[in-house]
Amino acid sequence: MEAFTAGILTVSDKGSRGERTDTAGPALKTMLEAAGFAVLKYEVLPDEEDRIRDTLIAWADLHRINLILTAGGTGFAPRDRTPEATAAVIERPAPGISEAIRWSGLQKTPRAMLSRGVSGARGRSLIINLPGSERGARESLEAVLASLPHALELLLGRGGECGRPVK
Repeated sequence: MEAFTAGILTVSDKGSRGERTDTAGPALKTMLEAAGFAVLKYEVLPDEEDRIRDTLIAWADLHRINLILTAGGTGFAPRDRTPEATAAVIERPAPGISEAIRWSGLQKTPRAMLSRGVSGARGRSLIINLPGSERGARESLEAVLASLPHALELLLGRGGECGRPVK
């Protein structure tokens, strides 16, 4: 079976201006590649809702990327607009993914409840918002990574039963 494709979109004003080095995006890329994903896209954008939205649409509709991870812009700061941009483009929410990420994070820090990240499907792409810190992004992806191949199989119309055990 061919590898699933992935894209990583880091959302950071400072990162997009070169004032901060993005470590979350490269860490996610390493994790995805180790899990067998082919990472086709990586970009750092400022916290601008329209640019985030346009990129998510292009990656899902034009590039047909199976899994799109965002890192950053999910908190309470005035410019944190990643969840709003994502909610505007997804067609079917997948709240269980974001709930699992927050639940896992709460086992480590009470601040995990402050994440406003959302997840959902647009066409045959699954979009998941992750925190912008490297540690938060890694731990969040770890919380859901084992279930993503099955989710993508289902989304692509290739999946089977959800009742079988997870390895």
